[in-house]
Amino acid sequence: MASPNTLPKAIADRAGPVSLMLIAGYGAALVALLATSVNGVDAAGRPIGTDFANVWAAGRLVLDGAPEAAYDLARHHAVQQARFGADAPFYGWHYPPMFLGLAALLGALPYLAALALWQAATLPIYLAAIRAILPGRTALLAALAFPAVFVNLTHGHNGFLTAGLFGLGLVILDRRPVLAGVLLGLLCYKPQFGVLLPFVLVATGRWRATFAAAGTVIGVSLLSLAAFGPETWDAFRASAVFTREVVLEQGDTGWEKIVSAFSAARALGAGLPAAYAAQAVTTLAVIALTVRLWRGPASYEPMAAALLASALLATPYALDYDMMLLGPAIAFLVADGLKAGWRPGAAAVLLAVYATPLFGRAAAMATLIPFGFLAILALFALAVAGRQPARAPVREFAHVQH
Repeated sequence: MASPNTLPKAIADRAGPVSLMLIAGYGAALVALLATSVNGVDAAGRPIGTDFANVWAAGRLVLDGAPEAAYDLARHHAVQQARFGADAPFYGWHYPPMFLGLAALLGALPYLAALALWQAATLPIYLAAIRAILPGRTALLAALAFPAVFVNLTHGHNGFLTAGLFGLGLVILDRRPVLAGVLLGLLCYKPQFGVLLPFVLVATGRWRATFAAAGTVIGVSLLSLAAFGPETWDAFRASAVFTREVVLEQGDTGWEKIVSAFSAARALGAGLPAAYAAQAVTTLAVIALTVRLWRGPASYEPMAAALLASALLATPYALDYDMMLLGPAIAFLVADGLKAGWRPGAAAVLLAVYATPLFGRAAAMATLIPFGFLAILALFALAVAGRQPARAPVREFAHVQH
């Protein structure tokens, strides 16, 4: 049996070639998707980039002078139908008004050009976060081959931006706390992932980052209020009922796509009270454990990884493309292993978590086993186990970082 230190080395030696194989596979799949599409609509009748249709349509409505209509189901769907055909499925807009400015910039372009620009502009932010956490060509290849990248690309989603902002914010949190606070504050376009941040920043006395994050949220909110008017915020609040009742509680999106405790409970047949209770227990537990970890003696990398995983666990509304947040979380834990040695089983857990977005949705649909939620939980548990920072680095892994 391999020792705890030889297994990571064996994985590292194969990481580059396997990553290139995965990237080639993703590329071939994307080429096939585009080759079988007509006018931006795939063979199944869905827009290329699926969920990006709501971003582009919201941007078109802003440019037409009706930003509040982004939250009107009928008017938003009408824009999508005008571009993709009368039979186009509906992709709802669930973001707060501060995201409408970016949507308007993208909506000014033809759909496919906007989709390509959106992914091309945000992917480097994610890769920059990985490079800052774990330097080296192999790490970048593995980050690009992370299956959640392919999920995010095919959905035209914002996971690259979310993971990049969160990862970079944590990298510089103690070196440049004000800039880190700004980066973390910009995550307010997905407010469900910011639940843990105030607890951690306040509990650890990181006041400059706290005030910078709070100021950023207030600032972009006021800008959106001035740009789009209070009626747009009213429309956003009203639309939250649809998001909660139809998308979340009724599972219109599909339980297999949502990677939360709430969705896992609902997929297994639990009623709403039981599902909300399961989510409440999960949320309270991850808050307590994450704050305890951050206030304790653990080294920084497990702390950062736990916070990234807990951002997903603390909300009932996280989808498999949001597992992009696990990219920097895995990188932090790999960096910790390279610096201080591998705990038994840690590399195997990280490898399983890394692979989960590749099969998690299909497997959950077939078996009702919430693979995505379990993978996030496993990474969180690994990070919360923490590590005393006094351990000496293991020299034999130093070459992997170069």
